[in-house]
Amino acid sequence: MDQAAPSDPGPPPVVRETLEQLVARAAQLARPGTRRVLGVTGAPGAGKSTLCAALLAALGDHAALVGMDGFHYAGVELQRLGRGHRKGAPDTFDVDGYVALLTRLRTPPRVPVYAPLFDRALEEPVGSAVPVPSATPLVLTEGNYLLMSEHGWSAVRACLDEVWYLDVPPEVRERRLIQRRRSYGHEAQAAEHWVRTVDGRNGCAVEASRSRADLVVHLDVPESPRDGRLG
Repeated sequence: MDQAAPSDPGPPPVVRETLEQLVARAAQLARPGTRRVLGVTGAPGAGKSTLCAALLAALGDHAALVGMDGFHYAGVELQRLGRGHRKGAPDTFDVDGYVALLTRLRTPPRVPVYAPLFDRALEEPVGSAVPVPSATPLVLTEGNYLLMSEHGWSAVRACLDEVWYLDVPPEVRERRLIQRRRSYGHEAQAAEHWVRTVDGRNGCAVEASRSRADLVVHLDVPESPRDGRLG
């Protein structure tokens, strides 16, 4: 008898939810005595960091946040590789190091595991800056490329129990990104150029990975009319 071909799981479900509803979803994963890893992804400017900060604040000691951006190559290495002009692209990260950390976090030892973070003031990664206690039941990790398959990123998906994809209109993301770069001291023209070239190209790559998510989320939170940030 011929073996049936595996069924196509189809596109991920799409929901429109508030922060409170997403906190409730995450709380279901944060069960003491277990360890789950929840990925939050989306194109640049989708609000990943804002959502993760809200989840972390609501869940307290039941969650820890480990960002993908902590695995940026250092600036001096990007210059050596000739990639400094497109920092943030998929091939400007230590993907193997990120996968190794996620693997450790899935089966935590008795001592804390330390993760790096990306310091926006320095524009550099800082190692061993984020402790993840062994008893923490939920690890949040956020970044653009959690669902990509190129440049070694395919190994990340197997490390994550669930992945939520934040879906935000491109014009909203672009406005947020320009305002973010201006807040770092970039001139308006330089900020717009970077967002529409580097961030825009990266965003297209991220959007192509959306179908691999477990959930596509339209976050139902009003934006501030002053700065375009979430809530």
